[in-house]
Amino acid sequence: MRNPFQRSFTDEELRLIDFLATFQLFEQLTAKEKSAFFSYLYLRKYKEDEVVFFRKDPSHALYLVKSGRIALLIDEGQDFETLNVVSSGQSFGNNSLLVKTQRSYSAVVRSTSAELYVIPHVNIQDVFANNPRIKAKMLASLGEVYDAYLQDLFHVYRSAKGFFNLNQVSANI
Repeated sequence: MRNPFQRSFTDEELRLIDFLATFQLFEQLTAKEKSAFFSYLYLRKYKEDEVVFFRKDPSHALYLVKSGRIALLIDEGQDFETLNVVSSGQSFGNNSLLVKTQRSYSAVVRSTSAELYVIPHVNIQDVFANNPRIKAKMLASLGEVYDAYLQDLFHVYRSAKGFFNLNQVSANI
């Protein structure tokens, strides 16, 4: 029997809940908690080679890939190296969950087009201020994402037989 006081969702809202559930940052949230972001999800369309953001830009938004491929690039002078390519069901700009951060890499569309849901930093912080449980769950998920990245970094370091000096990386930890 359905609880008459429980919120019901429209078909479109149920699609958004399912969409958000595909992202690690949102997987711990209940349907009701995910719905706190509905009014802040802005669908943006990008074209091939369009820049989403540059390294060192302020982290003003979280990006959720609905379709397309986005290259995450690190620049060294005039040269760019691809760190990763993200696609449907993946997010980038995750440090926008944190306060006063800058982009560590540039993001450029590498497919003919891309659709991204954008959640502005200011709106994320608004949700966090009004819902400490959501904040705790999402920051725990962000910690898991960063821990997995660190484990991958150490694995690559071991495989490369000390290609770079780890104490240069860990000086700010």
